[in-house]
Amino acid sequence: MIKLFRHIRQSLIMENKTGRYLKYAIGEIILVVIGILIALQINNWNESRKERQQEKAILYQLNIDFQSNLKQLDQKIVLKKEAVNSALQLFKYIDFEELRNKDSVDYHLARTIPFTTFDPILNDLAINEALRIIKNDSLKNKLTYWTTEIADHKEDELNWKDYRDNRYVPFLINHYQLRTVRNLANKTNFLGKYLIEDSNNTTTNAIGKSKYDEDYNLLLNHPDYEDHLERCFTINKFSLNQSLIIRKKIIDILNILNSEINQ
Repeated sequence: MIKLFRHIRQSLIMENKTGRYLKYAIGEIILVVIGILIALQINNWNESRKERQQEKAILYQLNIDFQSNLKQLDQKIVLKKEAVNSALQLFKYIDFEELRNKDSVDYHLARTIPFTTFDPILNDLAINEALRIIKNDSLKNKLTYWTTEIADHKEDELNWKDYRDNRYVPFLINHYQLRTVRNLANKTNFLGKYLIEDSNNTTTNAIGKSKYDEDYNLLLNHPDYEDHLERCFTINKFSLNQSLIIRKKIIDILNILNSEINQ
């Protein structure tokens, strides 16, 4: 093709047909430009196709990650609700002595002691790549704030761990016998629900009841206990509300991901 164009140009020059040569030269330039534009368009199309394939892969991975995050968060929400509800029940026992019985007190007491944190998958590299490639602006915006929101939420959760370790548990140790409470929790595998992996096996490591006197009335009637219980309720309730907000954000992200994947 190049040889043909060269032959035509030489013929026109030799025949001294300048006007026709200029027209031909302009036409040849236009053809070259069109060829370049077509090549660029094909290259852009190929690059766009590759990016869409990358976007699809990222969307699938994000969908898997956030499904896992939702499953874990739902488990943590259940545990937080147990702590809040048990704190409320213990308040009833404080206010109405006739409702008290030891088994129930120990049951609810055991559920105010643990702490739980939401530890989602935080793949910053994947999210950064997603923000570069994903076209959906709403999804990009939600992913942009995800890491910060989770960091704030975890800080709220750790507030209870700090109070529990430094104030609540030491108070219970001074005014009650936790061996019996822990023994009950072990036999029912209550603490197994706080493991990272699901555990449905009942532990056989029972530690037995305490041989020392444990009067739940002295604990419930102590003026300081209801203050510690208030902290347990308030901190865990706030954390529960934050968890429910995070859950809604995960659902919104999953809805957008599923919509984008199914397009």
